[in-house]
Amino acid sequence: MADQTAAASYVDQTPIDKLERRNSLEKHLALRPEEQDLKNRHILLDTTAAPALQAKQAELERQRITDNLKKGLSKRPEKDELVDRNILADSTAAPALQEKQRELEKHMRANSLEKQLQGRPGKEELVKGGILNVNEDHVVQD
Repeated sequence: MADQTAAASYVDQTPIDKLERRNSLEKHLALRPEEQDLKNRHILLDTTAAPALQAKQAELERQRITDNLKKGLSKRPEKDELVDRNILADSTAAPALQEKQRELEKHMRANSLEKQLQGRPGKEELVKGGILNVNEDHVVQD
């Protein structure tokens, strides 16, 4: 136990070679990212303002964005209006499922129309029913 305490309190007192330290610093400086890379990663601010003013500039920019967002949201139409204009679907399904729901409704309408077309009366039935005149020059496709 005493050996562990002595080892923990031991501080390396060996001198650091100045040349080694300078080479290490040069190596780290050579590997340092470019200024534009730091700006692209939002580590450095991309601004020409003085450092003392950069915080205020960022605050004002955030406030401008907030004001624009509030103005845009206040002009946004209500949900009912968007549904009436067929921009928004009046659905209770989850947003991730709404596209599949619209696709299913479209296929269901197509199937219903196909069924109705299959059950439509032929030319002879229309003539017998007095709906179509035999003498009329209509082009009827079956």
